[in-house]
Amino acid sequence: MISGDSLIGALPQVTLHHWHSLEIRQITSDSRRVEPGDLFVAIPGVAVDGHRFVPQALGAGAVACVVERMLPELETVPTAVVPNAREALAYLCAATHGFPGRKLRVIGVTGTDGKTTTTRLISAICRAAGRETASVDTVVATIGGQRAPTGFHTTTPDAPAMQAYLAQMVDAGTEYAVLEVTSHGLAQHRVTACEFDVAVVTNITHEHLDYHGTFEAYRDAKAMLFRALRSSAHKVDVPKVAVLNADDASYDYLKDIPADTRFSYSVNARADVVAGDIRASSDGLHCTIRLPEGELEIVSPLVGRYNVYNILAAVSVAYSQGFSEQAMQAGVAAMRGVSGRMERIDMGQPFAVVVDFAHTPNALENALQAMREMTQGRVIVVFGCAGLRDRAKRAWMGEIAGRLADRIVITAEDPRTESLDDIMAEIARGCDRAGRQEGVDYWRVGDRSEAIAHAVGMARAGDAVIVTGKGHERSMCFGTTEYPWSDQEAGR
Repeated sequence: MISGDSLIGALPQVTLHHWHSLEIRQITSDSRRVEPGDLFVAIPGVAVDGHRFVPQALGAGAVACVVERMLPELETVPTAVVPNAREALAYLCAATHGFPGRKLRVIGVTGTDGKTTTTRLISAICRAAGRETASVDTVVATIGGQRAPTGFHTTTPDAPAMQAYLAQMVDAGTEYAVLEVTSHGLAQHRVTACEFDVAVVTNITHEHLDYHGTFEAYRDAKAMLFRALRSSAHKVDVPKVAVLNADDASYDYLKDIPADTRFSYSVNARADVVAGDIRASSDGLHCTIRLPEGELEIVSPLVGRYNVYNILAAVSVAYSQGFSEQAMQAGVAAMRGVSGRMERIDMGQPFAVVVDFAHTPNALENALQAMREMTQGRVIVVFGCAGLRDRAKRAWMGEIAGRLADRIVITAEDPRTESLDDIMAEIARGCDRAGRQEGVDYWRVGDRSEAIAHAVGMARAGDAVIVTGKGHERSMCFGTTEYPWSDQEAGR
């Protein structure tokens, strides 16, 4: 049981009605899971408002409620009214676990592309520096040497799960927690009360406008991670650090958000951490990184020139924490890649087959440019765009594929309840704009398995087939049902 007063005391803004001292069994925002003694948090959702289920929660035995507005049913019930119920849920969950983020050094990584790889690179360097490190990314949570998947589709775990992960980290003796943070996770307060010490951005490009509405709103959501540095708990001798990409358009917007220390990284501009002499091949990357004090040679098994930015971000974090150059080199060299990120499928065929998560215009362009650098023959791409998601990127991605690939196979990628034919038609318009001709150098094959087979079937020795959009994901959504799926297995 948990003291209700201690929980309510964790909320930054609250108005109490009929409140009195009471013991709480657990906190839940799902009225179907309420049991006698619980505190119910009513969260207004996109499709359903949790306030509708207050009577159901009370009937199931909830002894108190957290709401955004008072209801007649709460006339005599201990109630806390808050400005934002999602934010309140995060603080309540943190309080339940004794505010675990305050007992860790917490690094948050956000951006449109490269978040998972950068999270893994930072974690690898921390471990190479001899620090007990745990991480949560969109593929897996790694705590105390144990790994657990974090879900079917890319997202940040919700606040109850995230605070539980942080509590597990504390119990495992963790010093550094490295968290991948999405715009949805920030906007929906899934990472509120994580108590960040370092905020890192990879880049901010076009994505998720279906949810955020405008690019400016999407950028503002990403910026919440940097603003959280000021509101997060200040730990003894732990400065608040911002790590920014000086080559990205987000730099001018983010650089004025207060932080104790700020580090910039670049391959083109003056910055604190700069990469030069970049050599990219099918075996990986070599580059020289100039630090504020000295230089170091970096060798990485990661393929694709764009990964230099992820390495720069990770090295900047390491420098801010005072890690040695040897730890930086060893950590980068040890990070061999992420499932579904430029992942090779090798069955002895005389051409390359690669699975990559690229599902944004910027990521698709980077992936195709990387394949072009590594391939003597033709580049054949298989991709689609998700239904009920950002429609503006569909023709754009078709145009990118038409410009950078030799052959294009348009297919399904989680169409959900949208018409797959309509989605493919929007992508095809972009291919047309790039001067491509259907049936000659691009095709529409709705069945993703057949699309991959079609691409592999046309590949010749020296060509490269790249399948993008799903990466590590192990399901595909048609209608409202998630069906088992793996690009890797289909490729094999």
